[in-house]
Amino acid sequence: MEPESPAFPVPKIEVKNFSAFYGKTQALHNVDFTIYERKITAMIGPSGCGKSTFLRSLNRMNDFFLDFRVEGSATLDGEEIYGPAVNPVLIRQRVGMVFQKPNPFQKSIFENVAYGLRIQGVKSRSVLSDIVEKSLKAAALWDEVKDRLNGSAFSLSGGQQQRLCIARALAVEPEVILLDEPASALDPISTARIEELMQDLKDRYTIAIVTHNMQQAARVSDRTAFFLDGTLVEVNDTTKIFTNPEDPRTEDYITGRFG
Repeated sequence: MEPESPAFPVPKIEVKNFSAFYGKTQALHNVDFTIYERKITAMIGPSGCGKSTFLRSLNRMNDFFLDFRVEGSATLDGEEIYGPAVNPVLIRQRVGMVFQKPNPFQKSIFENVAYGLRIQGVKSRSVLSDIVEKSLKAAALWDEVKDRLNGSAFSLSGGQQQRLCIARALAVEPEVILLDEPASALDPISTARIEELMQDLKDRYTIAIVTHNMQQAARVSDRTAFFLDGTLVEVNDTTKIFTNPEDPRTEDYITGRFG
């Protein structure tokens, strides 16, 4: 169980006794976890520890695996994410996701950002243009691409492509943004831009990030969770996790004794 934290009073996503399975293989074991509104929560742990499975469970991306199932409770603003009447498409609109490698579509820069809006039925060019501009500005990319919006997304650098994917996620006005190793394929300068962007965005969005880079978790997050073997070992304020963890396994991991 995680400790109460008066500095983070508004829960956005609450997970209780949550387990996840791929067929007969159990990937998550009885996780209890709260992600607080308009804060950055980092998830760390060795490869295969369950952190990406957990992240993808929060917007039902794992539904695309036919043998995936969950047990327990996961709620968004108090509503069950896996409720029988819940439309997973609507969950993914509220909980956007950016993946490890930039994955722009084979479309123009403009159409990449407008993609989700068009799926929602937005047809007005002026409305699309306004939201595309707003989203690109929010992703700190507008000034770099405003004169080539009709150019291919693949003409952008890797770091620019990742910010484009963030703009695409922002365009449909999510409440939560999930970032799965968003800077692992980027150079240090692009990584710094992504980290700065996260700090700018947390005033308006709830952000959860999976990262193998513990220095990154320490730099950007308000809270950090340590996963090991599909179990949530410890979650607390980031400063406490990195300076005075309660579980010796957490200390062993962050000091490099394994991982």
